[in-house]
Amino acid sequence: MDFFDGMSTIEQTYWIVALLGSVIFAGIFIMTFVGGGDADMDADMSDLEVDDAGGGFQFFTFKSVVAFFTIFGWTGITCIDNGLSNLATLLVATLAGMAMMALTALLFYWMSKMVQSGTLKMANAIGVVGEVYLPIGANRSRSGKVQLKVQGSLRELEAITDSSEELKTKSLVKVIEIVSDELLLVETLTK
Repeated sequence: MDFFDGMSTIEQTYWIVALLGSVIFAGIFIMTFVGGGDADMDADMSDLEVDDAGGGFQFFTFKSVVAFFTIFGWTGITCIDNGLSNLATLLVATLAGMAMMALTALLFYWMSKMVQSGTLKMANAIGVVGEVYLPIGANRSRSGKVQLKVQGSLRELEAITDSSEELKTKSLVKVIEIVSDELLLVETLTK
């Protein structure tokens, strides 16, 4: 309490906001790495979500509000220590808090975009160019295998062709149709 005795009310307010924000931020940081309550915290503020054209960008989340108050408080302390007026301090602290809030929201938006399902959606293979791995029989007589880069990873998939000639290993092919859940129809790429 001796620490707060020589301060004005506005300085005390900035210190309280900064310290509380920092403690909550540290708790979130620790819980994120331990694996606790990540989704529950953001669900509490779901009424304040702002979607960016359905892309899932959420400006008002628990984490971004905590980031706002943490930076708001520390910026306010710094501005007062540097002799800025109360109005200038409030303005600078608010702008810094809003900037941190936006950066936090962007960070979590980008992180959510990096999460991919490992499940292959065969429709994503249509139009993809690949290479024959195991020869494919002419006129759908025998299936073979092709290697394609689908959904960011190299896949080895069963394939057939309507070509009148067998497609040999290392031939370049393009997927033109999904025949079944595990079978592609490919055509030769002419050079």
